[in-house]
Amino acid sequence: MPTPVIIDCDPGHDDVFALWLAAGNPEIDLRAVTTVSGNGYLKYTTLNARIALSVAGVEGIPVSAGAAAPLQRELTPADWIHGENALGGPELPTPTVPEDPRTAVQLIADTLKASDEPVTLIPTGPLTNIATFLMAHPELRDKIKEIIWMGGSTGRGNVGAYPEFNAWVDPEAADYVVRSGIPLTMVGLNISHQALITEEVIQRIGAIGNTTGAFGVELLRFFCNSYNEVEGMLEGPLHDPITVAIAIDRAVATVQRAHVDVETKGAFTSGATCIDLHDMLGKEKNVDVAITLDVDRFWSLIVDAVTALD
Repeated sequence: MPTPVIIDCDPGHDDVFALWLAAGNPEIDLRAVTTVSGNGYLKYTTLNARIALSVAGVEGIPVSAGAAAPLQRELTPADWIHGENALGGPELPTPTVPEDPRTAVQLIADTLKASDEPVTLIPTGPLTNIATFLMAHPELRDKIKEIIWMGGSTGRGNVGAYPEFNAWVDPEAADYVVRSGIPLTMVGLNISHQALITEEVIQRIGAIGNTTGAFGVELLRFFCNSYNEVEGMLEGPLHDPITVAIAIDRAVATVQRAHVDVETKGAFTSGATCIDLHDMLGKEKNVDVAITLDVDRFWSLIVDAVTALD
């Protein structure tokens, strides 16, 4: 049976591929999409989620807007990577997928209530919506199978020396979710930087020959160009879809169980994920931390999903 999934996202080029992987793989039953501010302001991320589904011909999936700002902080969108509208590169079409009038928290609650089995939550942006939902609906926690989050890092970060962007945007939300007790898999920069967008990958996706693939190539070229300009990386890392790949096939990544804390106070480290890989603290191991990626398997999943879409 396919795994029922809600994706909470802030599209973002890599979020688009996470949505496509979920929509195009038969092992995933995509029940709902919620959006959050992160890579861009909420008006852009919500529009971009609708565009991503529309381009791929995906219908019948409700899309709801969530938090416009972090729990306690002001938003700094990642326009230096994703562009002002959070989806720089291609000319963006008018979406045919409508915006659901419910809030993200209400849509998550309604989707969980309607499900006969626990649902996997896949957040690919800041954890503001997920933390807000858990605070508002503690009675529905048992309806969550697990959370697979793209965020954090076992090493250095990408905003400042240590924090990763999704954790840095809303460290209070990340801290709350990590301490929630809900099964959590963390997909950090350490593994996402193994999913590099090579020219061979771009050619494979372009050779599919459908609308989704052509749009995807434009996204990937802009994304790689941004990474080259900002970080000197010719091949950008496609972070977010790894979360969905793990939901499809856990063998696509190795994981290590470890104790994780999220720094919320440090002047230089706020948003850093403190991962005790060597059990130095002797604390409860509360997170499955993704370590290594089966790169070939990952890209095959992406290509197959894009092929299955319009």
